Amino acid sequence: MIVVTGGAGFIGSAIVWGLNQKGIDNIIIVDSLKKTEKWKNLRSLKYADYIEKEDFLYFLDNDLLPSNISKIIHMGACSSTWEDDASYLTQNNYTFTKILAEYCIENSIRFVYASSAATYGMGEKGFDDDTNKLEELRPLNIYGYSKQMFDMHAKKNNYFDKIVGLKFFNVFGPNEYHKGNMTSKMYKSFYEINDTKKIQLFRSDHPDWKDGAFVRDFVYIKDVVKIVLEILDNPNVNGLFNLGTAKSRSWNDLANAMFKSMDIESNIEYIDIFDHLKGKYQYFTEANMNSLKNAGINIEFSSLEDSIDDYVKNYLIPNKYLGD
Repeated sequence: MIVVTGGAGFIGSAIVWGLNQKGIDNIIIVDSLKKTEKWKNLRSLKYADYIEKEDFLYFLDNDLLPSNISKIIHMGACSSTWEDDASYLTQNNYTFTKILAEYCIENSIRFVYASSAATYGMGEKGFDDDTNKLEELRPLNIYGYSKQMFDMHAKKNNYFDKIVGLKFFNVFGPNEYHKGNMTSKMYKSFYEINDTKKIQLFRSDHPDWKDGAFVRDFVYIKDVVKIVLEILDNPNVNGLFNLGTAKSRSWNDLANAMFKSMDIESNIEYIDIFDHLKGKYQYFTEANMNSLKNAGINIEFSSLEDSIDDYVKNYLIPNKYLGD
């Protein structure tokens, strides 16, 4: 039995889809649906049971979980970089992860959890996933720090020879539709282009960067799923790893790829950076993927253009989810 927390969310539901593609449906999905549209991600998935997060914690505390759980893929978290309730974030992203990790280690259950590239802050210390450098990182917001808290806890307690943490970079693709302000620029731009026939990007306020030329490591959800499933198939792979493409691309590249995929002439408008982002805006992110490659995990990443083309033509235009 495999447990996927956050299994109705973006990355979690995509992982369940990937497991289904391999003929695996002995899956327990854990999430907190509340008044969200996440339930739509579940409609085409095959799974054995759904458990609300609070019930799952009760079952765990009272030893009521099935005895045949072999893997827990922990994607459940508050992923909003705009959330400012530090207690809420630390409870969801640190305490819950700590409880699950300890349970898995005590019961010899494979544990894979979501960390984040937000732990790197401005990137002034680089984007190297070497755990010896964890103490040097300075996240820019409480979301990033709540992820950093568990990474540090895992290092302090020597967990990384038993578990896997994944520092996700800028993941995009189908099933992110419920995320509101936290949806990718690809998703937002699709509707922006439909409505206005243009894309707005931030004007640079840094002398070393031209408008729209700052870069991100954009990684397609289908590539993320492939890597996660390969890690699950290799129980000797443990540690804290970046998960990006190791090839950064500019926002201008993203915009032009969107226009091309939608067969509309490029039209980019540059606007001033939002006040709440000033001093906190990353001009460069790029995953160092050597650790994962050295561990024997290596796949071919789709290009930004091919990924956007698949997302737009096979999911956004027909309004489909993974598995539809």
